Amino acid sequence: MIGKTISHYKILDKLGEGGMGVVYKAEDTKLKRTVALKFLPQELTRDKEAKERFFQEAQAAAALDHPNICTVHEIDEAEGKTFIAMAYIKGESLKEKIASGTMKIDKALDIAIQIAEGLGEAHEKGIIHRDIKPANVLLTEKAQAKITDFGLAKLTWGVDLTKTATIMGTASYMSPEQAKGEKVDHRTDIWSLGAMLYEILTGKLPFKSRRDQAVIYSIINEDPEPITNIRKDIPKKLERIVQRSLEKDQQNRYRDMGALLAELKSINLKPKSISFADKPSIAVLPFVNMSADPENEYFSDGLAEELINALTKIQDLHVVARTSSFAFKGEKADIREIGQGLNVKTLLEGSVRKAGNRVRITAQLVKVEDGYHLWSERYDRNMEDVFAIQDEITEKIMDKLMAALEVRKKPPEEHRPANLEAYDLYLKGRYYWYKLSIDKAITYYKQAIDKDPDYALAYAAIAEAYTMLSIGFDILPSKDAMPKAREAAQKALELDPTLAEAYGSLGLVALSYDWDHSSAKKYFQKALKLNPNSAIVHQWVEIYWTYIEANIEEATAHLERAQELDPLNLMIKVRLGFMSLFLRDWDRAADQFKEIIDFEPNYVLGHLGLLTVYGWKGMYDEALAPGEKMLELGPPTVAYIGNMGYISAKQGNKNKAYEFLAELEERSKKGYVSSFWVAVIYLGLDEKDKTFEWFDKAYEERDSNLIYVTVPPPFDPLRSDPRYKKLLKKMGLEYLLEKLKSLAKP
Repeated sequence: MIGKTISHYKILDKLGEGGMGVVYKAEDTKLKRTVALKFLPQELTRDKEAKERFFQEAQAAAALDHPNICTVHEIDEAEGKTFIAMAYIKGESLKEKIASGTMKIDKALDIAIQIAEGLGEAHEKGIIHRDIKPANVLLTEKAQAKITDFGLAKLTWGVDLTKTATIMGTASYMSPEQAKGEKVDHRTDIWSLGAMLYEILTGKLPFKSRRDQAVIYSIINEDPEPITNIRKDIPKKLERIVQRSLEKDQQNRYRDMGALLAELKSINLKPKSISFADKPSIAVLPFVNMSADPENEYFSDGLAEELINALTKIQDLHVVARTSSFAFKGEKADIREIGQGLNVKTLLEGSVRKAGNRVRITAQLVKVEDGYHLWSERYDRNMEDVFAIQDEITEKIMDKLMAALEVRKKPPEEHRPANLEAYDLYLKGRYYWYKLSIDKAITYYKQAIDKDPDYALAYAAIAEAYTMLSIGFDILPSKDAMPKAREAAQKALELDPTLAEAYGSLGLVALSYDWDHSSAKKYFQKALKLNPNSAIVHQWVEIYWTYIEANIEEATAHLERAQELDPLNLMIKVRLGFMSLFLRDWDRAADQFKEIIDFEPNYVLGHLGLLTVYGWKGMYDEALAPGEKMLELGPPTVAYIGNMGYISAKQGNKNKAYEFLAELEERSKKGYVSSFWVAVIYLGLDEKDKTFEWFDKAYEERDSNLIYVTVPPPFDPLRSDPRYKKLLKKMGLEYLLEKLKSLAKP
């Protein structure tokens, strides 16, 4: 054949051959381009089915126009030979690439993403490849993947040429349903891509034997060795993607190639690159307590937090929130590692030595890229000078960071206490607030106000604490907590109208206690206007968009902004997991919560999230393990017990559910128990009369948890009940009913 001209193609070289064709490199003498010609073997030209399949391959590939699919120019017959003219790919096959040695993870991931994108295009056009394997993927010299050989493709718009109970394909990459000769859909390609990704990452096939029948037995009956056993540097999330792609039951695989592609693209293999190149960025690390008394740690922590708060008020400066910057407290991590982890260009670190009325503060501003000290200073002052020191440090930072900006703005004046003892007490309150000792924090805030009745920040902190005691911790009834929160927030704003957090607290009160949604929205808008760089404000605003507007897209946008500001905050990651749950994307939510648990195995809300995924998906047995872990990590709050009672009931273990109800009843004799969570357990028991009876009690109690009755899937069965509509109407949320029904549709 070499040197011969077929039609207008001059054969130049033989490239390879397989069961369904021989491929040659050729010159298109008309268009003066190099092409690849695939000829149907001569012995198959009389085989009607083989010829039809050859034509179908050309039709399938020609219907696709995608950078990751090899282009088909034409199919023709000449001199008794049938052939397909395709784009010539200069490079190597993926099979050859794998054989050349272990591939870097980022390269393997890039190739998998390209293949998934190509297959996704094929599936959208109604084409299932059915023979995805490394030999059918070509890599250009620039590492662009090109899918070839649609010889076994199934067309939803054509004729399926596979005979009933006939096994077709390459054994090592067949899905279980394909190996059994059963009907297949697009998820067979997901399996094959999973098998390929396994091989790309490890250099080994997930199922291997000398005989095809043994391979097929393994595919149907056995699980492959976990890839992290073979290669330790593979991320856990990537391992889970491979495992899910290789699920025996196609219902448990990704629902489509788009879902798999989204997961592949979400993997971040490298430390975050600095993405705030257009403006300065900084993280204030916790100042080291150098005092003889370890109890003075509250002061060094408080000083760092005060600097963070001052810096967040500055326009065009990205400041990492306290939760993330304090995650490195006590660790001797490399400056560059910390900077990359927090995605900032500069770090402020320092130390505090406090003795009596004297304080020594050292501070240094460090450039993450090279560890260079941009500025450092030491201050030996009386405590009365502490506010001046804060201002001076902030000013020095701005001198270094803001020089390149056309407009330089100073932070607005803070409302400082007239009494330094009040400031000291306020810092102690903040210290215990972050340790979740809310009652103790409130005690110190009140003592600070006793020392200085005009201390705005202390009032704002009290408001924040009371809202959390009701809506976050279920410790106080809303009727007790929310009026106190409102009063404190209003007092704070009388003294200092610039406090974004005080407006945020008023928004939470209006949202979950007054059910005044219009006012809540205005308060949150004001808070964002005053401080758009506050992660906590974005978290509060998310609550509004989720439960009051059922707008998961807008809610997610605020969470993502909060995550930029506070990248290591696990609560934000938990809420993002719940956004996936509210969209009924169970699998993505499960992966998100598993990532949280991988990062911090003892983070109780990660286990609550996983319990919720399994429970809402109907996998009640699987929900028990994370539920038990949640109760073990504790403390077993009313919300945790309510969730476990609901799951136990749905599992069919009604006795256990009633035990949880009895536990809540016993607790109610000693303290506050949210009626909402009692209703949730009755919902699990399918006792709807009791469910609505307790919802009505929650309404009468102005239970802040009642706003959760909107978007979560467990309430889907109630949407058509007139009592549910009545409940929403009483809360001013009847406008959500149709939207909630739409959200509940799969």
